[in-house]
Amino acid sequence: MKNKPFNLFLIVLVTVVSLWSLWPTWRDYSLSKQMDSFASGEDSLKFSVSHREEIENARKKSLKLGLDLRGGMHLVMEVDQIDLFEQKAWNKDARFHAIMESVRKQASNSNAQVIDLLSAEFGKQNIRLSRYFYDIRNSDREIIGKLQKESEDALARAREIIRNRIDQYGVAEPVITTQGSRRIIIELAGISDENRVRNLLKGTAKLEFKLLREPEVMLRVLDKLNSSLAAQSNVPVAAADTAAVRIPAGVPPPAPVAASKSAGPLYDVLTIMQNGNVYVPAESREFVVKLFQRSDIKTLIPQDSELLLAAKPDQLQDGRNYYSVFLLRKTAELTGGVITEAKASFSAEGAQPEVLMEMNSEGTAKWARITGANIGKRVAIVLDGAVYSAPVVQSKIPNGNSVINGIESVEEAKDLEIVLKAGALPAPVRIIEERTVGPSLGADYIRAGMLSLLWGFLAVSVFMLFYYRTAGIAADMALVLNILVVLSVLAGFNASLSLPGIAGIVLTMGMAVDANVLIYERIREELADGKSIVSAVAAGYDKAFSSILDSHVTTLASAYLLYTFGIGPIQGFAVTLMIGTAASLFTAIVVTKEVFNFMLSKNMLSEKSFG
Repeated sequence: MKNKPFNLFLIVLVTVVSLWSLWPTWRDYSLSKQMDSFASGEDSLKFSVSHREEIENARKKSLKLGLDLRGGMHLVMEVDQIDLFEQKAWNKDARFHAIMESVRKQASNSNAQVIDLLSAEFGKQNIRLSRYFYDIRNSDREIIGKLQKESEDALARAREIIRNRIDQYGVAEPVITTQGSRRIIIELAGISDENRVRNLLKGTAKLEFKLLREPEVMLRVLDKLNSSLAAQSNVPVAAADTAAVRIPAGVPPPAPVAASKSAGPLYDVLTIMQNGNVYVPAESREFVVKLFQRSDIKTLIPQDSELLLAAKPDQLQDGRNYYSVFLLRKTAELTGGVITEAKASFSAEGAQPEVLMEMNSEGTAKWARITGANIGKRVAIVLDGAVYSAPVVQSKIPNGNSVINGIESVEEAKDLEIVLKAGALPAPVRIIEERTVGPSLGADYIRAGMLSLLWGFLAVSVFMLFYYRTAGIAADMALVLNILVVLSVLAGFNASLSLPGIAGIVLTMGMAVDANVLIYERIREELADGKSIVSAVAAGYDKAFSSILDSHVTTLASAYLLYTFGIGPIQGFAVTLMIGTAASLFTAIVVTKEVFNFMLSKNMLSEKSFG
């Protein structure tokens, strides 16, 4: 009895903190109901404006619902480790590209580690890895170890960069985990613009500043490609492509240098202007991009150059959209690693969105040298293999500032700001699986989950009252506090409540009364031995404590293992189970005992009180 004041203080403290933690959830619910009750949208808007701060604070601190309850996106993304290994290779030749292409095909149909497939393919060809990777003196085992470390680091970096992008986007409680050696599992609750999020996550954010080659050089390259394609009788050129994209009426005719070259697989899909600019119609963009990526086409382009398309289309005189074609130097003069700050803004000339970038001291010095040495030339700003702008250098830029324009919307500018701030992914990532949970499905899940929780609580509490009579009241009071603690901890730590989490709460209710059953049965045994009610209650708690502690510790250990090695829904179940188990230990040992002490002081307990 000497710990009674402390126990009472602890119970009151836990109850008050739990109610305080759940108050924003209740306030958010009541404010939402109040806004829905207005007859007109105008009244609802006025209320939301006048109570904006209160609504935002309540929503921010309220209990978050998981993907399966609130709706949102479930994505499985894969890091392109083959591209990563290609970046690390040197002295690349046709044989190397053939090996990597074979590995790529195998990886697309297998869950095996890419490094194992790569090692096996080099072994088949009887080629040492040191011919293309690291130092010639390294053994294959050493190189495999280094590449394995590179792939592990790339996966970890990709996960953190994706997390940074999502955090800046503003998604509450995203679930981001890795699976295997190359996959990342992402769950985003409450997402409404799936396409925007998709583009935000896929973008590598590889920013490069490259010099353009002279227009006459690009025309010679295109002429060479066109002649090669024309000579290949087996080159598939879709009739729809060639018929739909010939030089349209109303557009200025091609320059004289190109007029005699208007026929052929390539020139059938290109428009060459008098000033030397080359365009491809929007409907043929995908065809041309795939064409430029073909290995046989790449061999016809100078080794120090590459052909890229603009990121955004231009509208020519016929009102149709066309993408500019650029011939760039392959080696970047500067990369995005020097960017220290990026900010979405609007251009000074008009309301066109743009992104302002600032560079570090190293980048500032290089940018000043590059712009100073190339006055009158064009420098392309390339992001993820697409040219956003290619301005002419008017003068030396000594302050390290640069601008990305050619952006269509403010949202796109903000997303570009996010990816530049978060940094570039070490390798491209692609979405290999995507599931979207609609809010109506989430509402059904919420209703079903809450019903299961309610029926589970009623079944357990009614059984305890029916079987243990007065003592069942103490167990039911402890059960209410147990659920309150679980929900308050989830709300207080901004964790999400998911459908498996509700299952964990239901299981917790069973465990909570199981502890009370052990205690009550011990008390009944003591009463059967002729002890007084006070002695029986004290002995019952003492003798049942070890069994209760053992069962709760083993459950906690199991839940911890589920959380450590599980992903997604399994972790949600494990979290609520761990919180509920810890709360159950407190309520079963401390709360019910204090309730019994109060009942004993009021002579409310007798031998019949335990059934």
